[in-house]
Amino acid sequence: MRIAFFVNSIKGETVNYTTTHLALAAVSRGHEICYLTPGDFVMRSDDSIVVRALTLPSAKYKKAATLFKDLQGKETTIEPVAVEEIDVLMLRNDPAEDAADRPWATQIGALFGRLAAERGVVVLNDPEGLEQAQNKLYFQGFPSTVRPETLISKSIEEIRAFIDAQRRGVILKPLQGSGGKNVFKIASPKDSNLNQIFEAVSEEGYLIAQSFMPKASQGDVRFFLMNGVPLQRDGKYAAFRRAPADGELRSNIHAGGHPETVEVTPGMLAIAESVRPKLVQDGMFLVGLDIVGDKLLEINVFTPGGLNNLSKMYETDFCQSVIEALEKKVSIRDAYAGRIPNRELATL
Repeated sequence: MRIAFFVNSIKGETVNYTTTHLALAAVSRGHEICYLTPGDFVMRSDDSIVVRALTLPSAKYKKAATLFKDLQGKETTIEPVAVEEIDVLMLRNDPAEDAADRPWATQIGALFGRLAAERGVVVLNDPEGLEQAQNKLYFQGFPSTVRPETLISKSIEEIRAFIDAQRRGVILKPLQGSGGKNVFKIASPKDSNLNQIFEAVSEEGYLIAQSFMPKASQGDVRFFLMNGVPLQRDGKYAAFRRAPADGELRSNIHAGGHPETVEVTPGMLAIAESVRPKLVQDGMFLVGLDIVGDKLLEINVFTPGGLNNLSKMYETDFCQSVIEALEKKVSIRDAYAGRIPNRELATL
C-alpha cells in the first residue's frame, strides 16, 4: 500500500521524529511512502484531487538516519499522484506551528483530509475529529474527573480570582499552542510578573489557567493509545516518563526533558478507559495522553511523539504495530468497498 505522511514542512522534520520512524517501519514492511506539506494539494477543474508527493530515491532503508538523509537530500522527486492512489493519509502536522506565520496552512490537513476520505482514502486521525481539536478547548470535552481544575478566560480579573483560590498556584498557558510554548507557573495573584505574563500570552488569544499539581515537578507520563486502547507490543505498554531538566517547568523532550521508563499503573489505565469513548467517537486513531498523578494534563491528537524513545528503552518497535494496524484498516476498507465511514474505520 501507499502511505502519505502530511507534515508542516520537510525541513522541519528530524531523524528522531515519530513520523520518520513510522515511515521506516512502513518501508520495512514493503510499503511505499511519500510526504506531503500544506502547499501540495491541487483540486483540478473536474473536482479531482492531485497531491504533489515528495518521494524518496530508495525503498530499501534499514536505518532512520539513512531515510532522513534522503528525505532532506537533493535526490527526492515531486510526483503528481491522484489522491485515490493513496491508501492511507496520516495527518502528522501541528497546526499551532503555522498559526503565526502561515495561518492559511492550519486547516489544510483537515480540509483536504476530509476530501481525501470522501474519495476512499483512509485518513488518520479522522479529519473531522481533528477540526474539533484545533485548540485546547477540545480537552474540556473529556470527563471532569480526570482533568485538573481549569479556567479559560481573557480577563485578568477572572484569572486573578482563580489563582487566589488555588493554594498551590496555577499553570498559565495559551488556549492555542503546543510544545510547551509560553507555559508559566504563577504562585499568587500578587506575583509581580503576572501582568507582564498576561500581556504576552493573551496576545495569542484566550488563556488557560490550571491548578498546579506538585507531582508535575517530576515530569509527566506520555501514554499512547491506538484505536482507543493502550498501545502494547510484546507485552509492553507504549508509555514513558518525560522528566524535566533541572530548573525547567516543562517536560517536553525538545525543551530539555529526557525520557525514562515507567510502570503503567491501574490509575493510568483507568484514565485511558475514561477518555476512550470520546476518542473512538471522534476517530482518533493514535493519540498521546500526558498524565500527572491521577489527572490528565493534555491529549495530543495531532503529532504524538516519542515512539522512537520507546523503541530504544523497551527494545520493542511500536511503530511496527502502528503500520500493522494501517494494513488492517486498508483490508477492511477494501473488503467493504468503502461502505464504512472514515471516522468509524479510524478506530476499528
